[in-house]
Amino acid sequence: NPFTKIFLTLPKPGVVKIDVYNIIGQKIQTLLNKPMPAGYHEIEFNGQNLSSGVYLYRIEAGEWQDVKKMVLIK
Repeated sequence: NPFTKIFLTLPKPGVVKIDVYNIIGQKIQTLLNKPMPAGYHEIEFNGQNLSSGVYLYRIEAGEWQDVKKMVLIK
């Protein structure tokens, strides 16, 4: 299934940016880059045009940032 959801909770409103990278660090796409209100959010990722493999996504929200791994299997 090439679709998945990324879940995040914002304690306060702010600009959220989510970028997807391949395993060698090349940016594949930007999923989100916009101001969002505080609260719980679901962002859908569509990997239909990507090959199976390991991908990383980086979330930036204000001064907080994190990198997570996802595996795409078609």
